[in-house]
Amino acid sequence: MKRFPICTALVCLWTVFSFATLAQAQNVITTWNAIASNTIIKVGGNGPSPAGVYFAYAAIATYDAVNAISRTAQPFYYRGPGWPGASQEAAAAAASHKVLAHYFPSQQAALDQNYQATLTAISGSPAAKTAGMALGEAAADALIAARDHDGLKANVTYNPGSGPGKWQPTPPAFAAPATPWLGQMTPFTFNDPAAFLPAGPTPLDSVDWERDYNITRLFGAANGSVRTPRQTEIGIFWTENTAQQYARLFNNLVTQRGLSVPESARFMAMLWTGFADSAIGCYNAKYHFGFWRPVTAIPAGGGNPNLTSDATWLPLAATPNHPEYPAAHACLTGAVTTLIATYFHTSNLPISVDSLSFKDGVHTHTFTNTDDFLSEVQWARIYAGFHHYHSVVDGAELGKKVADNLADNFFRPRRSGRD
Repeated sequence: MKRFPICTALVCLWTVFSFATLAQAQNVITTWNAIASNTIIKVGGNGPSPAGVYFAYAAIATYDAVNAISRTAQPFYYRGPGWPGASQEAAAAAASHKVLAHYFPSQQAALDQNYQATLTAISGSPAAKTAGMALGEAAADALIAARDHDGLKANVTYNPGSGPGKWQPTPPAFAAPATPWLGQMTPFTFNDPAAFLPAGPTPLDSVDWERDYNITRLFGAANGSVRTPRQTEIGIFWTENTAQQYARLFNNLVTQRGLSVPESARFMAMLWTGFADSAIGCYNAKYHFGFWRPVTAIPAGGGNPNLTSDATWLPLAATPNHPEYPAAHACLTGAVTTLIATYFHTSNLPISVDSLSFKDGVHTHTFTNTDDFLSEVQWARIYAGFHHYHSVVDGAELGKKVADNLADNFFRPRRSGRD
């Protein structure tokens, strides 16, 4: 892994914009993935885990629309007739546009402008574009109908517990528990949100808990930590909104690997659906176990007489407002890295991820394989003071199980024209 700040803030913004524009011009899938990121996160204000659900909505509809033309893989929701002469690019743009406009109606005008700009840039006959647009809207309608009453933003309440081991609102905001509905909504690729429920947090009277507690106490503290400067940079690097950060990563992989429109649509659908389903499974576990965060556990002495309390302990970064176990970033990245390796048939491939979490500009980390990528994310959550070791291990395992199930049963290439 390499790390380095690459530019000043002004130059970074221009560089990111220039390269993003170039990449988007090459592939309608990456164009609309970037538009989705702006719609869902920058303007829509969604946190990383719930954002993944909206990305999945758009990616699945886009995949179904393109696949109805290419007929290279299994359909997901849209099972209508394919139109071989329709424009794949127009179908993709229409599907993503309609899904995003449905879920973010206040952004209709901006989405319409992006849609018209995309259609203008697409080559092909008017008939092919019109057919593609109609097909994309049909795929979007199928997605919207299938996901109706799926639990999105349902009125789910969670009452924090009290005492050792129980999650409580955390400083500095002491905010209410975030999106408890997410762990109860209908998954995309399995039936029960609790299907991949892990074993649970480490018992407070165990030697393993004493180890986990002390690792985070020593490496995750804002002040007096034993972290190296490099470890501190890693801890901060991964505090950007994960869905926003990974949207850029996914676009970069599409561009670097030269994926076609059908390949890109399938790749994005696999990744975002795995991202969303790992978030659903992870949040189900979080609110099932309701385990306390280090910022609560360490000042209280960990509920174990063998441990040292620190009344002034604070984490490197502000703790997210949901229960600790399992670690959501580990769940999401366990799924994403598994699916990247599955799609490309190898875990050994170059991966470059950037972060906008720094005041001195964009930082970039590079990896030669998905295993190192996942490992850094796991340790980053300890360096940031957010999680315990057992939580990041079990979170990654949950994500991997979700990804394996998805790859075995969904988005599979057709074996023949009769499939």
